[in-house]
Amino acid sequence: MRTGQTHLFVPGPTNIPERVRQAMNVPMQDMRAPDFGELTLDLFDGLKRVLRTERARVFMFPGSGTGAWEAAITNTLDPGDRVLMARHGQFSTLWAQMAERLGLEVEVVDAPWGAGVPVKEFARRLGADREGRIKAVFVTHNETATGVTSDVAAVRRALDECFHDALLFVDGVSSIGSIDFRMDDWGVDLAVTGSQKGLMLPAGLGILGVSEKAMAASETATMRRAYFEFADMVKMNAGGYFPYTPPTQLFHGLRASLDLIFEEGLDAVIARHRRLAEGVRRGVQAMGLELVAEHPSLYSNTVSAIRVPPEIDAREVIGAAYSRYNTSFGSGLARLDGRVFRIGHLGDLNEGMCLTALSVAEMALAEAGMQVDFGRGPAAAMSWFTGAAEAPELRVAAE
Repeated sequence: MRTGQTHLFVPGPTNIPERVRQAMNVPMQDMRAPDFGELTLDLFDGLKRVLRTERARVFMFPGSGTGAWEAAITNTLDPGDRVLMARHGQFSTLWAQMAERLGLEVEVVDAPWGAGVPVKEFARRLGADREGRIKAVFVTHNETATGVTSDVAAVRRALDECFHDALLFVDGVSSIGSIDFRMDDWGVDLAVTGSQKGLMLPAGLGILGVSEKAMAASETATMRRAYFEFADMVKMNAGGYFPYTPPTQLFHGLRASLDLIFEEGLDAVIARHRRLAEGVRRGVQAMGLELVAEHPSLYSNTVSAIRVPPEIDAREVIGAAYSRYNTSFGSGLARLDGRVFRIGHLGDLNEGMCLTALSVAEMALAEAGMQVDFGRGPAAAMSWFTGAAEAPELRVAAE
């Protein structure tokens, strides 16, 4: 029999704040009522603030981040268009598969799972594309399977230095609202995210930021679409309405989650994620384990993918955490299955929750057969959270 709280440390869906849950507990309402726009119009403006854009248009499609991927592609590209993508984790691989299924010519750069987007290789290929055949460049900002964050701004610089006109697509599903993201500053044309991660909601909204350049492309793009048609949304969204039944309760929850983000301050939210992630990483390293990410410059502040020793099956770690300690960790995906477990540290999260994740990880690792010196992981994180990890340097500076 399970008692107490079940702990959720997967990289999405994330924990829903009580204030957000209560906000969604409302009766159904008329989605064609004259005052419906009073709920929805302000949400578009709030999402623009999260995306850090003044010029882009925001869409909210009932669906998931994957649905928003499809909306981005089908509204701006033509069948047979060439696109440049990298495969360096499960989600970047899935995005490439979608592009192929939708009839695009996908030019793929394969990189190790643990590496970031290969910016130099992208730059080389863009520079060699004298005829401008590459119509779009796709970047997975935060590869959730490997715990790697890539440099979107560097890809934009590569495009600009090559004087290349390709659209820049960015998968920000597990980054936007948690990791620094700057749509306008980085020249992102299509930014994709979902409701169930940094926005701290249930799954059900696929969210898109679309630049003026991408909106212009949508007027001539010939790829087939119906449900995801931008023009239909533009027409109805002007008054706060939708061309089909919207998830009204999620809109009420989004209003509450945006309020929480802006009350804390978006910069402070991003700094909190950075601080908490560093505590988790220090705890993992104190256990003697390694991350999948190849270099500290690539570490994700929303999820850590943790390698287990060769003699340990990560599936047993995840199973023990769930069955014995009421805790969900993320599994290793595809080629990382059995070799990795993941700790999601994004959304509604604090230091105590991170310490719980590390403590349960130690117990679950021991259950799976690893020799564990109990307490080393949480202690290292505590030292970081309290500032004790910095104390020696501070004392030297003071002297």
